[in-house]
Amino acid sequence: MLLAAAASAAGSFACVVMVAGAVATLAVAHAHEPDDTVPAAVRMDFVPPPAGSYALHAIMAAPDGTVLDTDGRRLPLARFTSGKITLLGFIYTSCADARGCPLAYQVFHTVRHWVAEDAALRDRVRLVSLSFDPSRDTPAVMRHYAAGAAANGVEWAFLTTERPRSLVPLLDGFGQDVRLELDAHGRPAGPLAHVLKVFLLDEHAIVREIYTTAYLFPEVIMNDIKTLRLEDGRVAR
Repeated sequence: MLLAAAASAAGSFACVVMVAGAVATLAVAHAHEPDDTVPAAVRMDFVPPPAGSYALHAIMAAPDGTVLDTDGRRLPLARFTSGKITLLGFIYTSCADARGCPLAYQVFHTVRHWVAEDAALRDRVRLVSLSFDPSRDTPAVMRHYAAGAAANGVEWAFLTTERPRSLVPLLDGFGQDVRLELDAHGRPAGPLAHVLKVFLLDEHAIVREIYTTAYLFPEVIMNDIKTLRLEDGRVAR
């Protein structure tokens, strides 16, 4: 995987991306039919430790930059990474890899459903889905994508950026690998290759856990969220 580390003035990723000679066929956006279960193919084969029985160490501070919400408003990403325990994942709406963005979307739905049922967590947790395909994932597209997440009292922000060069510092700051192929005219061509990563941040915008596909389970995430809340309670005392 190649990390998008720079962008040209024209707004496309610079020489870190592969340039294809012809336009590839775009992946078809998957339809969202969420429920509160995880696909059988990704059931856990281990028992996660109980919440509060372990520590989640500080990994890094979350980067900041300008993002767009579904109404096209320019806002600092920090608005969505501090003040609450935050589960953040990079996605793109046309991803059709069942072990990629659709899996993250499903897991986020499940976590959000469980958080909504816990009065101690409902107002203290948010979810963020940030596109790394700003050329195609406009605010309008993200608004359509968000339509599958009905309001349930738990914040879920769907964000994009104005152009790839606005996104690059965020990708670099989180260490999110993405490979983007361009056509002969410098336009995005085909699906993006990326390593699925999801980040758990505490209320101070510090990354405390990074999940890959092998550990992206709602049960694990919920225990980690509860562990952070118990930590906050001990600090308050």
